[in-house]
Amino acid sequence: MVGAGKLQNLPVADIELDRSNPRISKFLEQYDSPTPEQLFLALGAASDDDQDASTSFEKLKSSILRNGGIIQPIIVSCRPDGRYVCIEGNTRVALYKDFLASRTKGDWSTIPALVYPDMNPQQIDAIRLQLHLVGTRPWDPYSKAKYLHYLRTEEMLPFDDIVEFSGGRKKDVVDAINAFQSMERYYRPIVGDGNFDSTRFSGFVELQKPGVKEAIVEAGFAEADFARWIADGKLYPLHHVRDLSKILRTAKARKLFLEFGAKRALEALDRPGLSDALLNAKVGDLAHALSYSLLRLPFPEADQIRNDPGSDLSLALRDALESLQQLLQVARDED
Repeated sequence: MVGAGKLQNLPVADIELDRSNPRISKFLEQYDSPTPEQLFLALGAASDDDQDASTSFEKLKSSILRNGGIIQPIIVSCRPDGRYVCIEGNTRVALYKDFLASRTKGDWSTIPALVYPDMNPQQIDAIRLQLHLVGTRPWDPYSKAKYLHYLRTEEMLPFDDIVEFSGGRKKDVVDAINAFQSMERYYRPIVGDGNFDSTRFSGFVELQKPGVKEAIVEAGFAEADFARWIADGKLYPLHHVRDLSKILRTAKARKLFLEFGAKRALEALDRPGLSDALLNAKVGDLAHALSYSLLRLPFPEADQIRNDPGSDLSLALRDALESLQQLLQVARDED
């Protein structure tokens, strides 16, 4: 249990940046006095909708200047020796310190903070997970996976604890960690640190879906080849990763994919013919018919889905499921 912190206005000069934060610790070791923008970039603070991190940082800086201070308090742990360590809000603290040093107009000597007495690592992890995985200021998917990987491999936190803190499913946590490992092991060496694009992460998440890795291996390729395809844009948009099972199974489609990419390969695949009656049927009627057909599905076909996740039937069902989930999500968003 974390409990409730005490709201105080703390002297900015007394607050230390959190060198235990795995997302900025190495960065802080490299720079004695990192700029606020450098910290912001190191934290991966730009959202999925705002991929221009510099623009996002300037928005934060302008908002603080315009309002004469922050609206959301930072979170601080008070150590037994009296030191205040910023657990959440390092960029905002750095901005205040920068405003003080540059004599920016305004009062930047104190900052609103929720102060907790000497938080232990588990309490700190719980706060970060709640804020950035399920809270109001989520990290981008790659940054979430990086932190989950750190908790599992460095902190050795049990999967059940990570799942409980983040409010997700164990499979999602495992997939995110595996996707991060794969991206770091195979993709980063290909593109280098300077061209590393964390927005390609979703492709490595798709790689964890049933049947995809199996199809790659059966076609004589490996994860390193997959990373090269991502780097070369062969799988753009990234949702085409889920089509690899179909593409790699057909010689003509595979050849087109390796030369031109997934879009051209998919054009070469034979699509099942659909009657006018099916194409013109109402979605509700199709949903009822699908439910009825699934209840009467013969055992051999059901067994095929379980034993061959890359089969045409399995892929068709997965495509239908994803389309339905997208439709239902739109309906929920409009409520």
